[in-house]
Amino acid sequence: MKNKFLVFGIALAVFASCERDDTSDIVINDNSVTTVNNNQGTTTEEDTVVLTPASGSITEDTTLEADVEYMLTGATIVASGVTLTIEPGTIIKAEAGPNVYLAIEQGAQIMAEGTASNPIIFTSNSTAPSAGDWGGIILLGRAPVNSVTGTSTATSEIGNLPYGGNVADDNSGILRYVRVQYSGGAADGQSENNGFSFYGVGNGTTIEYIQAFEGADDGVEFFGGTVNANFVAVVNAQDDSIDWTEGYNGTITNAYVLQGNGIGDEAFECDGFNTDFTNASGSFSNPTVTNVTIKSESGSNDSTRGFLLRAGTQGTFTNILIEGKNTGISVDDDEASTPTSQEIGSNLTFTDVTFTDVVSNTSIDGTATEEDLVTGIGNGTGTDVASWGAGWTVGIN
Repeated sequence: MKNKFLVFGIALAVFASCERDDTSDIVINDNSVTTVNNNQGTTTEEDTVVLTPASGSITEDTTLEADVEYMLTGATIVASGVTLTIEPGTIIKAEAGPNVYLAIEQGAQIMAEGTASNPIIFTSNSTAPSAGDWGGIILLGRAPVNSVTGTSTATSEIGNLPYGGNVADDNSGILRYVRVQYSGGAADGQSENNGFSFYGVGNGTTIEYIQAFEGADDGVEFFGGTVNANFVAVVNAQDDSIDWTEGYNGTITNAYVLQGNGIGDEAFECDGFNTDFTNASGSFSNPTVTNVTIKSESGSNDSTRGFLLRAGTQGTFTNILIEGKNTGISVDDDEASTPTSQEIGSNLTFTDVTFTDVVSNTSIDGTATEEDLVTGIGNGTGTDVASWGAGWTVGIN
């Protein structure tokens, strides 16, 4: 078997006698099967490398090359202090299973920088892929979350990993031109993954040009943190497309949500805090959201909402286009002690919103009116996904 790592392996051999390299060593065995030393991974067939170590943790700086196909076979965790670098055009496939995902721990980084012509793709290894085949991508940072205070950390639903703290500008790396397909599988036999999960991720992290396609749970979810996301596409998420909770305070700019006929729950599900836990810090989610297009192929028969705002969430929303919903924007006072509607007009506002094929523009608990919540009805144009999504997204229409 001709192995794509041959040149890399020779180079490492030359330097091995001089000093220890900080990347995973590659060994060419007599049987032509490539093994990555220090339990970092093994090949299973020509030009395919198993990225998941037997230990579950990647403990040395590692670079994934575009001319090699990689496989996730279980929970794969990039350990604190380690950088995982992924070249443009790299494809990472995942075996179907209850516990298959890639997680970037607090203190670790992922440097995944694709291009519009060569995106980085995470997808199912199935010959007939479908939503929920595998988990997804998880980033965990040290930015604030409102379920804990100070330097205390919360524990992620997936993998029981720590996240949160007091470092607003924490840096978990770069995701640029990255597509996640067929994610949302159950982890640890119970909890479901999202396409992209951002746990306490700081605004030193770069998130732009990402797509979640055909996932069984949420497309993108923010668990607190301050990270900014720009150019976000979610297509056919079977649960919510974009979701936040635990005091998320970042920006989302240029977001496109497409929900197929009868597919998905809320386009945006927005919680001020996680009502399963105490709001320890007393703060609430308060992101800035600009240039959003939401399309439901079910049209006005879609009983889910464009925006469901709950648990005291705040936010500033500008230039929104909603096409096809029974209700465009719903403000829910489900938490009696923190009624979301009390934020309307001050910390919760919508400006320049167009409702097309929508039965009710708004549904608002409390005494606030639609005029209090939304100004500039008919002025929203949404985002130009045909321009920024060209070449690297799938399923956009």
